[in-house]
Amino acid sequence: MKNPWLKKNPMLSMWLSGANAVAGAARSRATAEGKRQAALATSSMIKSASDAWIAALTPVAPKKKRTRTKRRAK
Repeated sequence: MKNPWLKKNPMLSMWLSGANAVAGAARSRATAEGKRQAALATSSMIKSASDAWIAALTPVAPKKKRTRTKRRAK
């Protein structure tokens, strides 16, 4: 006697194929978003580190002295 649980079920097969497609699309979107966020974090970290080094290595510009302007007579 054959076991009925071992028979192929076309409805279940189609349902699992659809579920697998949806899961694959969701996984690819999540992976892409993770890569975008990692790239953004890396670029912002590099920018802040380079800004800190540039600020540390460049001399401070002297402040400009204010000059007095003559008042106009009315």
